[in-house]
Formats: sequence, C-alpha cells, structure tokens
Amino acid sequence: MAEGFKARNLSVLAYANGFTLWHYITPDVATDVDTLNYFEPARDMLRAGDIMFANTNRDGGVSGGMFLVTQADVNGVDVRDMTAIGTTNTD
Repeated sequence: MAEGFKARNLSVLAYANGFTLWHYITPDVATDVDTLNYFEPARDMLRAGDIMFANTNRDGGVSGGMFLVTQADVNGVDVRDMTAIGTTNTD
C-alpha cells in the first residue's frame, strides 16, 4: 500500500528563471507516485515544466528516475511517467 506524499521528502535542488529542479524520496513505487494528484499537497510549490529527480521504492529494490510536472493548478497535479535512471547493471 502506498504511503502517499510526504512534504518532508521533497526538496529543492536548484531554482532559476521560474524553473525548479526537485528531489523526492519515497518508499512508494514509481507507478504510485505518477498517480494524478499524488503531489496535490505541494500544488502551490510546483509548476508545469518543473523536473523532479526521485528515488522510489526505497523499501524494495530502489528505483531512480525523473518526473516532469505537466500540471500544477486548481484542477490538480500531474507528472509524466518516470523516466528511469540506471536500469542496466552489467557487472
């Protein structure tokens, strides 16, 4: 079961020209984080076009990737499916 959004796990990495680069860490899997309005409690901080590095599934196999914020307004908060980082390990 998903833990849900925790504001304490969202932090700013960089900000410039109305764009914010975020980091988020959670035990939730990426498909839960990608759910519409998962980030609703942070709606006033997020903007469409922001990018979020995320460490997901911290209690399991640990996944990492990037989400693009596509909507953050009164109609809700949405991010695109996670683009995975480090999916191949050949050693």
